[in-house]
Amino acid sequence: MLTAKQHELIRFIQQRLEETGISPSFEEMKEALDLKSKSGVHRLISALEERGFLRRLPNRARALEVVRQPEDVTPSRGSGNVVAMPTPRAAASEPANDVIELPLHGRIAAGAPIEALEGQSTLPVPAALLGPGEHYALEVSGDSMIEAGIFDGDFALVRRTDTARDGEIVVALVRGEEATLKFLRKDGGLVRLDPANAAYEAQIYRPDEVQVQGKLAGLLRRYH
Repeated sequence: MLTAKQHELIRFIQQRLEETGISPSFEEMKEALDLKSKSGVHRLISALEERGFLRRLPNRARALEVVRQPEDVTPSRGSGNVVAMPTPRAAASEPANDVIELPLHGRIAAGAPIEALEGQSTLPVPAALLGPGEHYALEVSGDSMIEAGIFDGDFALVRRTDTARDGEIVVALVRGEEATLKFLRKDGGLVRLDPANAAYEAQIYRPDEVQVQGKLAGLLRRYH
């Protein structure tokens, strides 16, 4: 059960997505719903997100996806009646701007650790390859992860995080200087960075020598 304003907002967003492929701005939503401030729009969107009707697309300031349509609506408190408003089950519209420019931070080793450089380049990535959170890209150098399907020249799409579970593929900064792409393993009181290539040995460090800088979220491969 949604309030009248929540129902009105989701219908307005869906209509704009169907017409233009781009979600409306907060100013447009404020005017369409005759609200006094954008904070009211923020509250409505947050409520619709919590109920599973809307989803904010990551890495873009203005991109909303209608996940499902409301079946009925309840007016705001203080209004006396409940109005049933069935709506057709339309497929959720995907915004047309479905390519995200990720920061490309140099190269990362899938072999012996090398420096991961901060750079000003960007890499266009289909939004469908990414989940929630902030992401960046690194070009893979080396062959130590080939048994995990990660090859030299691939682009690793990385979700920023400083924590990871045992067995996940991470970007690990070693001794504050070098970064590498490996499986993270806890080995007693030590940290082991495991390759996915029998020709390479695991790298073992003290916990204070390794800092997780992200988890592998996807790969992008170019064919020349």
